[in-house]
Amino acid sequence: MKKPVIISGPCSAETREQLLSTIDGIVKCGKVDIIRAGIWKPRTHPGAFEGIGEEGLKWLAEVKDKYRVKVCTEVASAKHVELSKKYGIDVLWIGARTTVSPFAVQEIADSLRDYPDTRIMIKNPVNPDVELWTGSVQRILDAGIKKENIALIHRGFSIYGEHKYRNQPVWAIPLEMRRRFPEMKLICDPSHISGNSEYIKEICQVAANLQYDGLMIESHICPAKALSDSKQQITPSELPTLLDSIIWRADSCDDEEFARMIKVYRSEIDEIDISILDLLSKRMDISDKIGELKQKNNVAILQNRRWSDVVNSAVDRAVSLGLSEQFISKILEAIHMESIRHQSNILK
Repeated sequence: MKKPVIISGPCSAETREQLLSTIDGIVKCGKVDIIRAGIWKPRTHPGAFEGIGEEGLKWLAEVKDKYRVKVCTEVASAKHVELSKKYGIDVLWIGARTTVSPFAVQEIADSLRDYPDTRIMIKNPVNPDVELWTGSVQRILDAGIKKENIALIHRGFSIYGEHKYRNQPVWAIPLEMRRRFPEMKLICDPSHISGNSEYIKEICQVAANLQYDGLMIESHICPAKALSDSKQQITPSELPTLLDSIIWRADSCDDEEFARMIKVYRSEIDEIDISILDLLSKRMDISDKIGELKQKNNVAILQNRRWSDVVNSAVDRAVSLGLSEQFISKILEAIHMESIRHQSNILK
């Protein structure tokens, strides 16, 4: 079983004393591979704590020298890259608010051309856009950074409204990124996803179940007094207990019976998937016939009342069969849009 990469440290380096005391506790737990600390903080509102700046890099360099650990910080511009390199920062990361801007990512990428061996992590953009995340990765690759030196950080996505978590995980997006970039490590940031230390463990366990390569967990010597993201940070003393509670799954199992049954079940799934595709094709054939009928009688494609009845009925049945409303709603939406596409081609 592979060992997960554990990254931890305060959201922000606030004072030398705060940083050193936090890192001292983290290092003593003996489970952390890389120390993190924000030096420049892109805040939502002006006037909020926006990071200590270059002075904090000196503190990180001191942490690196004193504890013989690797350190990392967030960069959002070419100047940040240059200063981080000046102070020997081992790993850089591009934050979610930067990933969303192709101009900013390109500036960082251009600055990295002089440092081809840089290890860099790229957080998902704040909005759930897999292509935007992919584009950011491609810009860094085009700058000459090797695939094995790039990691992806999943920190969740901003979605309007009240939700349990600060940022919604939308697990399908990071898993698609893993499919596109299998050589890159996938790191989960449960602190930013949860927004509340109460939920960090459950997010960590989901990530472990999905075979993520590691975790980035924010830790502060006194979270209640933190100048940024106080609710989502845990103390260094809480960190080892949290890490010990996570169950990391094996990639595979050598048991012959397990292998036999997995093969049987996967074969059954393959057959069912083929049947689903055949049924969807037949459904679209009928949609085509309906489209032809509507064309002859000059009737609009979209029939809202009819579709509302279909959705309500299907959701009720799906829930009774143990399927989630969210899952079946997404499937129905996709089927509906494909049906509209078919009928649109006929009514041109």
